[in-house]
Amino acid sequence: MFRPMAITVCTALAGSLLLALTMIPVLASVSFRKGFAHRHSGEQRWMAALNNGYLRILDWAIRYRILTVSAALLVLAVALGSLYFIGTEFMPRLDEGSILVETRKLPGVSLTESLAISKIIEQRLREKFPEISDVVIKIGRPDFATEAMGINEGDTYLLLRPMETWTRFHSKEKLIAALDKELDTIPGVAHSFTQPMAMRIDETISGVKADLAIKIFGDDFSTLDTIGQQVLRIISGVRGAADPQMEITSGVAELSVDPDRAALARYGLNITDVEEAVSSGGSGDVISEVIDGQKRYTVALRLPQRYRTDPDAMRRIMLRAPSGEQVALSEVARVTVKRGPELINRESGQRRIVVMSNVRGRDLGSFVAEVRSRIDRGGIALPTGYFIEYGGQFENQERATRRLELIVPVAIALIFVLLYLTFSNARDALLVVGNIPFALVGGIAALWIRGLNLNLSASVGFIALFGVAMLNGVVLVSSIDQMRAAGCSAREAVRMGARRRLRPVLITAFVASFGFIPMAISTSTGAEVQRPLASVVIGGLVSSTLLTLFLLPVLYEWTARKKAS
Repeated sequence: MFRPMAITVCTALAGSLLLALTMIPVLASVSFRKGFAHRHSGEQRWMAALNNGYLRILDWAIRYRILTVSAALLVLAVALGSLYFIGTEFMPRLDEGSILVETRKLPGVSLTESLAISKIIEQRLREKFPEISDVVIKIGRPDFATEAMGINEGDTYLLLRPMETWTRFHSKEKLIAALDKELDTIPGVAHSFTQPMAMRIDETISGVKADLAIKIFGDDFSTLDTIGQQVLRIISGVRGAADPQMEITSGVAELSVDPDRAALARYGLNITDVEEAVSSGGSGDVISEVIDGQKRYTVALRLPQRYRTDPDAMRRIMLRAPSGEQVALSEVARVTVKRGPELINRESGQRRIVVMSNVRGRDLGSFVAEVRSRIDRGGIALPTGYFIEYGGQFENQERATRRLELIVPVAIALIFVLLYLTFSNARDALLVVGNIPFALVGGIAALWIRGLNLNLSASVGFIALFGVAMLNGVVLVSSIDQMRAAGCSAREAVRMGARRRLRPVLITAFVASFGFIPMAISTSTGAEVQRPLASVVIGGLVSSTLLTLFLLPVLYEWTARKKAS
């Protein structure tokens, strides 16, 4: 998802590095051939005042170094501790400008009835919601069979008018809430809300069209159904659960014939006789074949329609016993009508049933954590061989988290190696890398201030932030090292080196922050993904710049004094 951004940044940095090493020195030699003109300008005066103020604060921080470091560590601890309470999710929900309502009728519904119900849904949505410009309904499996859907399932696409023209609702969430109430009044229909592209992505990645999918695996279908009902009741009571439902896999009427072996034995019959009679009555038996030139047709014999639709007529089917008696099927078997499974889903070779729920008004991470806790404490007894897995968007979030747990330490380790090669000592490298946790402070604060969740976009923003934060540290430490090499004491080297690099550090931070401001305040399509990334970078640059200018010189001077002593 972020590969185009990464490629653009890397190629831009490579091009700017090449330009800095070749073209910039040539232009500088031409521009500065006659030296510098000494001018007293207002800009220099305010910069001098800024430098003097900075040195006064820096001197105070060095004088009270223990207080300075303790305060910084306290702020860092509070920021990292607040991560436990911040919401988490995989990615922000993109506003696609339309709504997809997935509808499910009862299994076994006829195509005619399914169409009639869908027309009622369309009529009500068109009449009662002027915010909807058009309604498109698709029932069952498409022509190219891109998904397995029965005629009891349908997708209702709601095309929305521009939000500026809405009069009753001020957000898409409020419109969805009103739609939910309206669809609840239509009997026999279960529904859930999503968006067209989001639904396809969820279905492709996890096979489930929901934010959270609880997959229950086992062998016996009735046991799976019982456990699924228990899990559904638990999810329905969790705050933030939207459209909780269980896969409708049963409810189709089927004719069950249970032979009575003792009765069969009294008449000298066996199970095969009952099986042949029922098979002939229900689906027919092939008794002959008609050949017409190159064509062949099978001829089947079966009972009239009334025997195949009426259980009582099926019970009156006569069997011939070996001794010649005529025995009704009802005398040797129990014929009943019951509800059976319409669909048996399998995953990795095992039967499974899915309990699904979307999440509204709450972050996905805390919602799943509460669901897991309630299921674990809910006393659901899983028989041997039965187990539960969690999927949906939550599955994507866990996968991304595992990758970040590997990528971030590797990236920091590589940066440390480069810094060690630059400074030729571990102390300076560690001082610069120490900017990373303090850069987190501003990024976390930005998420809290803007009410954003910690997601993949924000995590990528933290990674981008680390580079800029350490760049400022390299600039400052290099300047202090130069002053130390010129023979200055540790205190004087820190003061002079920090003062010389105040402007470059501020310019680096401000330029990077200004570059992300359009992304942070954007409201156009796709801004939901950009906003967390930009907010994290801007907030992190504020905290990392302050700590680079004050904490890093304090730590440098402190460690240099301890090394000298």
